[in-house]
Amino acid sequence: MINVGIIGGSGYTAGELIRILMFHPNTKLDFVYSTTNAGRPLSVAHHDLMGDIEMNFTDTVNPNVNVVFLCLGHGKSIQFLEQNQFASHTKIIDLGNDFRLTKDKEFKGKSFVYGLPELNKTNIKNANYIANPGCFATAIQLALLPLAAEGLLNSDVHINATTGSTGAGVSPSETTHFSWRSNNMSHYKAFDHQHLGEINQSVNQLQADYANELIFVPNRGDFARGIFATLYTTVEESLENLVAKYEAFYKDQPFVTVTTTNINMKQVVQTNKCIISLMKKGNRILITSIIDNLVKGASGQAVQNMNLMFGLEETTGLHLKPSGF
Repeated sequence: MINVGIIGGSGYTAGELIRILMFHPNTKLDFVYSTTNAGRPLSVAHHDLMGDIEMNFTDTVNPNVNVVFLCLGHGKSIQFLEQNQFASHTKIIDLGNDFRLTKDKEFKGKSFVYGLPELNKTNIKNANYIANPGCFATAIQLALLPLAAEGLLNSDVHINATTGSTGAGVSPSETTHFSWRSNNMSHYKAFDHQHLGEINQSVNQLQADYANELIFVPNRGDFARGIFATLYTTVEESLENLVAKYEAFYKDQPFVTVTTTNINMKQVVQTNKCIISLMKKGNRILITSIIDNLVKGASGQAVQNMNLMFGLEETTGLHLKPSGF
C-alpha cells in the first residue's frame, strides 16, 4: 500500500483527493494536514465525507509517507518545504504553481517534472517530484499539443475559456459569493493569465519555432465546477486529416477522447476525462476542450501522476463516471 499525506487539507483540491484516494485500491491515507482545522473531523470541511471516513485533520506531519500532495495556495509550497523535511524516499506532487516553469523546477536538490501525462509520461514514471499542471493549462494544452507535435501552429491562437467557481479556491471572495456569481458572468486576467507561461512552455517543447501569440480570455461561469474552453486558429489541413492526427496523438492516453460532435461539460464533470471536439470552416479550426477543473484539472491528474510514479496502471482509482442529468 502507498501511504499518503495531504498538506493543505481544507480546500477543494484536497477534498477531491480524499474522495478519490478513499476508494483507490493501492493507497492508505496516513494524514491530512490543516492548521486551521487540526483535531477536527475531515467532514467539518468536506461535508460530502460525512459517514464515509473517520479521520481528523492534524497539524503534525509524518515525514516518512510514500507520497505527499501539496494542496496549498500558489507560492506557498516552497515556504512549506523550506520549513518541513520529508524522507529521501518520499515523492512529492505539488498542485500549486511554484515549480511548473522550467526556470523554477529546481529546489534544494529536487528537480520537479511537469506533470502533464499526455506530454511527459516517460519522465513522470521516473520522477520523484511532480509539478501538477494548472486547470486552464490542462484543458488548453490538450487542445493544442497535437497541432504543435505536427508543426501546424503557425498563427495566433484565440482562446476563450470559462471555469466554475471552485476554480477560485475555497476562501470566499466577492466574485465567488452566490449573490454575485448567480445569473452572472465576467472575465478576468484577460491576455495575462498565470497559466500562459506553462502553456507556452509545453507548446514550444513540441514546436520550438512557435513564435505567435496565445490570446487567452478566461471567464467566470455561473456554475460550481468544470472548464469549457474554445480555441480557434488557422490550419490548412482538412478536418479528416486533423482528426486522424489528434486520434494518433492520444491513442495511448486513456483519459482523452476526440470527436467531431458537439460536446458539453456534463460529459466530464466528476471525472478525469478530457473530451476534445474538432470543427472546421475554411482554413479555420475550432477546438473545444472540456474537463472538470478539480479532477483532470487538479486532483485526478495528481492521482494519475502518482499511479505512473509508483508503476501502477494510470487509470487505477480513476474509473469515474459523469452524470448527464
